[in-house]
Amino acid sequence: MGITTGYGAVLPLRNLMMTILAILALGLGMGHCGARAESTVVIFGDSLVQGYGLPAEQGLVPQLESWLQANGTEVTLVNGGVSGDTTQGGAARIAWTLSEQVDAIVIALGGNDMLRGIDPSVVRQNMDTIVQQAANSGAAVLVVGIEAPLNYGPDYKAAFDPIFADIAARFGADYHPGFFTAFEGDVLPFMQADAIHPNAEGVAQIVKVVGPSVAALIDGD
Repeated sequence: MGITTGYGAVLPLRNLMMTILAILALGLGMGHCGARAESTVVIFGDSLVQGYGLPAEQGLVPQLESWLQANGTEVTLVNGGVSGDTTQGGAARIAWTLSEQVDAIVIALGGNDMLRGIDPSVVRQNMDTIVQQAANSGAAVLVVGIEAPLNYGPDYKAAFDPIFADIAARFGADYHPGFFTAFEGDVLPFMQADAIHPNAEGVAQIVKVVGPSVAALIDGD
């Protein structure tokens, strides 16, 4: 898929504040209600996680939560997506995203780095920071990969593509090869008009593919 433009950068501060409030609310709920029956999982990423261009209920996090619950996994998902975020931004906010209430975290960053042509060595360093802090917190970790298209050149692709699997292996995290592995053949029916962000049907396809990996993360399989 020859993606050549960037993700939308929409209301990043609002997204950050919503994530903080969601995690704080979970902590307050524990204080009043005792032990949790459900796992709390943060989906940590950029506009693909945030739900860019979609009604709230059609975004990745609500659809994934519904899929998990329908398949027998008791879980509350926290939307940790910030539109336009890069791995540098993720490294800056990972520490306060993690808390005692977070049982697991799905890390899906790197798309904006790739689209901006950021040096893969910088992406690797940032991802190392993010995954190391997540693993050290005691949360279960799933890293979602991403591949650079061929129009970035073979050298860039060769340096960029292995980053996510390498770092997942280094820290003993689970790994999923990428959201867009859900699509085969013509992807345009599953994309919004910008040809970058999935539409609601595209998100549903992603959920079907990534859902089992998230369920396994939560169940400790």
